[in-house]
Amino acid sequence: MAFPKDFLWGGATAANQYEGGWNEDGKGISTSDCCTRGSRTKPREVTYKTKEGKIESQMMFDLNAPKGAIFGSFEGYDYPSYTATDFYHHYAEDIALFAEMGFKMFRMSINWTRIFPNGYDDEPNEKGLEFYDHVFDELYKYGIEPLVTLSHYETPVGLTNKWGSWADRRTIDCFVKYATTCFKRYKGKVKYWLTFNEINCIGFGGWMAAGLPTCDPQIIANATRNQLLASALAVKAAHTIDENMMVGNMIGYGTAYPYTCHPDDSMKQRKMQQGVDFYTDVQARGYYPSSQLKKYEREGIVLELTDQDKQTLKEGTIDFITFSYYMSSCVSADPEVEKNQGGNMMFGVKNPYLKASDWGWQIDPVGLRIALNDFYSKYQLPLMIVENGLGAVDKVEADGSIHDSYRIDYLRAHIEQMDKAINEDDVNLIGYTPWGCIDLVSASTGEMEKRYGFIYVDYQDDGTGVGKRSRKDSFYWYQKVIASDGEDLR
Repeated sequence: MAFPKDFLWGGATAANQYEGGWNEDGKGISTSDCCTRGSRTKPREVTYKTKEGKIESQMMFDLNAPKGAIFGSFEGYDYPSYTATDFYHHYAEDIALFAEMGFKMFRMSINWTRIFPNGYDDEPNEKGLEFYDHVFDELYKYGIEPLVTLSHYETPVGLTNKWGSWADRRTIDCFVKYATTCFKRYKGKVKYWLTFNEINCIGFGGWMAAGLPTCDPQIIANATRNQLLASALAVKAAHTIDENMMVGNMIGYGTAYPYTCHPDDSMKQRKMQQGVDFYTDVQARGYYPSSQLKKYEREGIVLELTDQDKQTLKEGTIDFITFSYYMSSCVSADPEVEKNQGGNMMFGVKNPYLKASDWGWQIDPVGLRIALNDFYSKYQLPLMIVENGLGAVDKVEADGSIHDSYRIDYLRAHIEQMDKAINEDDVNLIGYTPWGCIDLVSASTGEMEKRYGFIYVDYQDDGTGVGKRSRKDSFYWYQKVIASDGEDLR
């Protein structure tokens, strides 16, 4: 068995974790630029100034800022997005390394505030547009297809401070203007687009996913609706500007199993699955599923969905589905069962049959095959896995080599399951872009210690390092995988 000859092998990054150059050439402040560095034991925080003028911060995943707070970056705080791993000044060097590995596709994101610094500006920032022109031209030189995410965990903080970001319908127009600007500018250079990264994570990452200054369920429901509408309008705009453009969604996914065969565990797992499927139901089928509407009703959430909104969702369905997959979890109806607090924002119960990474993420390659089958059987659309990888501490040896056999083992096992999904289950999987193909800042913890890349970048959490790029053992292994179309996984 082998992968299709036109399979899109590559790697994935995000501007807020990789790009750096946070205030260069007219770029504005994004929500990620207000997030401090964290670690395995220290949570990331969001900084703001109260209406009394006091600088304060709160945990990123539990943010309920006081009324009148103005979000921003302030002296005395460590913001890892400022430099990240400096793609802004190393893009030519990095793309050459991706080409050396044999990439067919490179997933990246455009930083919205590099194009519209405040989000609501009348005209785009030409310097920002030029930067991505250079990046796409460099990719084209090597025959690498860009896969571009329009909003990957960063929103212009100007929109948050002006009207609460995605809580307000006016942000829809701002996003569509931004998306349309990109579609027109990069017509002929970019075929594959994604609207929102892990759009389902807005439910428990309102700041990171949508720039929301609150965890209020009603506001999150409104913001979710607004992002879904903006996505649909962007799909329509892309198809109007260039009929060859393809626009997909992106879901943060972790296969979940009932912890036991108790019926209550199975029912809880099904309810949890419905909560994840809802986003793709809307984006792929064009309407809110009745289960989600009923859930809102039970929770006292009022969803304003006009006839025009419903028509917009119906007309703006996606062309393909993408998702991230790092781990799986179990679901238990028993509150006394030990909880696993690690994971890609996917909390659940520890699975006794699986090993876990140093960050508590349970390693489950078979769960990826299950996910592929679930998505394809439900929606019958082409699939891409656009994030998958192992975060680990990498040791640089005295001779500069980095022996990351643990990463190779993780990826090999997952690629084997992809092969089975394609050749045994007949799943239409068209691309694979492992996460952090080059080292970057962790989204959940904001640290450099947790590394994913095939390429090591010499930046450390204490501020040391010069950004030198080095090939890890996994670099040469993945090069061989791509060259053999997945046949040689040794």
